[in-house]
Amino acid sequence: MQIKDNRLTFQGYTADELLKEYGSPLFVYEEDMIRQRCRELKNLVTSSNFLVKYSCKANNNVSILKIMREEGMHVDAMSPGEIYIEMAAGYTPDEIMLVTNNVSVDEMRYAADRGILMSLDSVSQMETYGQMKRGGEVFVRINPGIGDGHHKKVMTGGKAKFGVMMEKCDEIKAAAEKYDLKIIGLNMHVGSLFMEYEKYIEAVNILLDFSKNFDGLQYIDFGGGFGIPYNKKEEKRFPIEEFSKAFDQLLLDWRTENGIEKEDITFIIEPGRYPVAESGAILGTVHSIKENYGTKYIGTDIGFNVLIRPAMYDSYHEVVICNNVESGDVGEATVSGNICESGDLLCKGRSLPKVNVGDPIAVLDAGAYGYSMSSNYNARLRPAEVLIGSDGSVRVIREREDFEVLLRGQVDKRI
Repeated sequence: MQIKDNRLTFQGYTADELLKEYGSPLFVYEEDMIRQRCRELKNLVTSSNFLVKYSCKANNNVSILKIMREEGMHVDAMSPGEIYIEMAAGYTPDEIMLVTNNVSVDEMRYAADRGILMSLDSVSQMETYGQMKRGGEVFVRINPGIGDGHHKKVMTGGKAKFGVMMEKCDEIKAAAEKYDLKIIGLNMHVGSLFMEYEKYIEAVNILLDFSKNFDGLQYIDFGGGFGIPYNKKEEKRFPIEEFSKAFDQLLLDWRTENGIEKEDITFIIEPGRYPVAESGAILGTVHSIKENYGTKYIGTDIGFNVLIRPAMYDSYHEVVICNNVESGDVGEATVSGNICESGDLLCKGRSLPKVNVGDPIAVLDAGAYGYSMSSNYNARLRPAEVLIGSDGSVRVIREREDFEVLLRGQVDKRI
């Protein structure tokens, strides 16, 4: 995304051009940004056996998954549905791991029947898996007692529902022994969208130390959660180069201190947001402007059915008036969507330049947890997704929904 002649453009395409061709609202992604962020992650560690697994819950579009695979990223799945999508994108079972959270036996079997490893989230789930597949190889998710992230709803370590407390080590071993399970990996996740790395490094140290309780480990997975600066005027970038040096040295020292050869253990990270968030924007249209009780409302077709993060987490996204990005004529406004809920607000009291009905508007950094968390609430249709390739071409990678979607699967079977 660039600003040219006071207009927001996407590799030369204006918002007007894209909306006219593909409709409003519209998700727009740029391939070059995805590849750049993937390469930053792949190069985090230079001295250790290292694997990056993209967490596709952030964005599960098949075309984007294909880019991830081309860049050498493996993938995590949170459900059989995500496994299905990942395999459609060309991923093979050895490149996928199911990260379970209160899943059913049928879901476990779906992965096991395809030769996909899974991470088990509790001793109870170890029991369930063991009854289904005695002697299987598994990961166990550990709660390191540390949580981090931009909102309490995304903190996955510490006082959260995820993982097994380290105090349950004996119970983990007992369940494994009871069902002849081979624990070949440990994993963790502290939270999402942290912008400093100190707590993450602390949790890495905790998991490395805890791993000494298990013989025969092949993998140690530290999770993801690295943030991006949604408010670029006030937030600094996650210090990726500084983190890389500290993380790389920590892993190298641990191998040396414990006499572990490079090929003995593979270290893993699981980023979701970082590779895709900044690649995407949502384009929409201003349909009304009004003032209620001293507040100016700019009404758009970007409701929380399209982007739920501001309503769900009070998350910040930059909102841009596409044809008047920078102007001296600035006023304070609240930008809302078209959903029949008072909480359907993209931003509150934001300083924005002059805007008119019919103007294109954009929400930036929407490549992660945008479409993947969208819905048909209010019977609204999901937008199309387009990808601007490295060669400058634009292609539709998901078609805009039509009304038939709303009735698909509905039945009225009477007994």
